[in-house]
Amino acid sequence: MFVQRGLTDYESANRFFNPDLDKLHDPCLMKDMKLAVERIMSAIQLGEKILVYGDYDVDGTTAVAMVYLYLKKIHNPELLQYYIPDRYTEGYGISKQGIDYAIKNDFKLVISLDCGIKSVELVQEAKQAGLDFIICDHHLPGDKIPAAAAILNPKQPDCNYPYKELCGCGVAFKLIQALSLSLGLDKQSYFCYLDLAATAIGADIVPITGENRILAFHGLKKINKSPLTGIDALIKVSGHEGELTITTVVFLIAPRVNAAGRMGHANMAVELFIETDANRALELASGLHQQNKLRKEQDEYVTKEALEIISNDERLINRKTSVLYKDGWHKGVLGIVASRLIETYHRPTIVLTKGDDYAAGSGRSVPGFNLYEAISSCSEHLIKFGGHAAAAGLTIHPENISVFSEKFEEIVASTIDPILLMPEIIIDSEISFDEIDQKFFNTINRMEPFGPENNRPVFLTRNVLCDAEPVVLKEKHLRFFFKCSDKMLGGIGFQLAHKLHLFQHQQPLDFVYTIDQNLWNGRTFLQLKVMDFKPSTSH
Repeated sequence: MFVQRGLTDYESANRFFNPDLDKLHDPCLMKDMKLAVERIMSAIQLGEKILVYGDYDVDGTTAVAMVYLYLKKIHNPELLQYYIPDRYTEGYGISKQGIDYAIKNDFKLVISLDCGIKSVELVQEAKQAGLDFIICDHHLPGDKIPAAAAILNPKQPDCNYPYKELCGCGVAFKLIQALSLSLGLDKQSYFCYLDLAATAIGADIVPITGENRILAFHGLKKINKSPLTGIDALIKVSGHEGELTITTVVFLIAPRVNAAGRMGHANMAVELFIETDANRALELASGLHQQNKLRKEQDEYVTKEALEIISNDERLINRKTSVLYKDGWHKGVLGIVASRLIETYHRPTIVLTKGDDYAAGSGRSVPGFNLYEAISSCSEHLIKFGGHAAAAGLTIHPENISVFSEKFEEIVASTIDPILLMPEIIIDSEISFDEIDQKFFNTINRMEPFGPENNRPVFLTRNVLCDAEPVVLKEKHLRFFFKCSDKMLGGIGFQLAHKLHLFQHQQPLDFVYTIDQNLWNGRTFLQLKVMDFKPSTSH
């Protein structure tokens, strides 16, 4: 488990198991950081109005809350505002409406977070109107770079910053770190926002390596000990008991925050993150909880319809891609639906619906295939697009969807390695059930936080003879009961009910799973999270 993660000597193991905030890189190593700090300090000295602008997802809203709260400490709060574009009327990234709002309200500086790297024309328009931009982004730059006062993005080809995998909120964190260094403020002036950084790192599914691991590790500590009032309220409405991990952040906090932008307006998420009154925070968190329930309903409805469209069309079943379009689908769940379709068909997927004058949607990729590059190769058919290797957003005229779909299929079919179209479970180690005990689980837990490039270890146990047939839950899931030498182990297999028939033959089975800890009725116990199982071939 450890060697597979590159932990081959004391130094690498020490860095991994003891993430150290003192090992964060100097923020001034990032290209344009000094320019960004100077421009912000100039705005403060001149008494200029600053607009903190960010995307409507978790990464964007946490970044906006972080920078807004920080600037309130060093600038006149009356000269500060934040702005989140409306997902439906403005779309992703810098919008014309946002620029117009800033100009009309006499802002002189816009700090854009988690967006802006591709907004060349709009930033130029803003510059001509006397409005400066500091762009903090982590998405891949295009061929042209906006004419901003400063651009903070470690993915710029000429940026020598040592760590390239920061999320948008991570770049925002480096900005406030640099401001604190410039102002001679203590580390707590920016460490107090580590919980926001950890939330964004988990939600944006960036690698849990390097600086991300340090920020996530200490951010989770803050979430569990002294979270911001808004994050504490989200934990309470989720009903979660016990310590939060990155996994629980991803499945409990992130969907409720994202629901604001998907089902309403993401301003509500920022409002929650900056709220200091516990009662008001609970009201806002409860509102997000309700919106998340609506999101789930829409998600299930659109996924069901999308799966039916594919299953009823043999031509769509046999493609290397899925591009689906239907008027009336809720735009806020299209990315989630694309991910759901990949669970069934395991191929690059784009889901679109009708906007006012155009179609808009989201795409998701399979591991190892660069979706952004594939979409970029079809860009002549698009109005605009943005994103990264794993996920993207795009807008298109409805009449161009068919030709785009064919070109996208052609590009993917000719470039994707066929093996990437097959679902794969990477197994860390083969063990027996008898090896699983609390001590073993505690060793695994020391590897937290888990995430991309440091996933929770996956184990294989062969030749398992089950005494009892699993119990079917909600017609979709299976509850397992495994007998070891002197104990019983429970297990849960989500979406595995269709494989129940394999138990009827009373033959040995091979199980692939992760080990988790479940809290029920105030009692904690170990549980296997079964990912898949099949008839054993080695007995």
